[in-house]
Amino acid sequence: MTHTFRPSVTVAAIIERDGRFLLIEEETSEGIKLNQPAGHLDPGESLEQAVVREAMEETAHEFMPTGLVGMYMSRYYSKSRNADITYLRFTFCGTAGKQYDQPLDDGILRTIWMTRDEIAASSERHRSPIVLQCVDDYLAGRRTDLALLYTHPSVFEETLATDRN
Repeated sequence: MTHTFRPSVTVAAIIERDGRFLLIEEETSEGIKLNQPAGHLDPGESLEQAVVREAMEETAHEFMPTGLVGMYMSRYYSKSRNADITYLRFTFCGTAGKQYDQPLDDGILRTIWMTRDEIAASSERHRSPIVLQCVDDYLAGRRTDLALLYTHPSVFEETLATDRN
């Protein structure tokens, strides 16, 4: 039996305001790390819905995606789980809306606004090796229209597997 390679699909939000980027500081199995608001794509949601949800859960800010900055792959070995994981990350840029008075996701210690240089100077604390790359791509003007992304309605159907049996 052969193993089918399945990367872990994640989304991330680049939120810039006055030359500073909204990051989160989070507790991980490998210590306190910095990351963009980011997380896994959940069943039954589009990539855009996932990044809006993750930004709200991790920062308590509304997030309105305006473009796709890039699609990134990285590989990570988790010592705590003894797992070799490849991540496929879709990074969006957009604007932050209203901030709500609500608790942040489990493990999120705080939000922090940092300049590009501050982010670069803290690279040893990045949760992902592509945190700075995403910021640099955004600053270079790399982005595409969200119309590039298409989600087939079958993604939102809860009983698709049972309907086909």
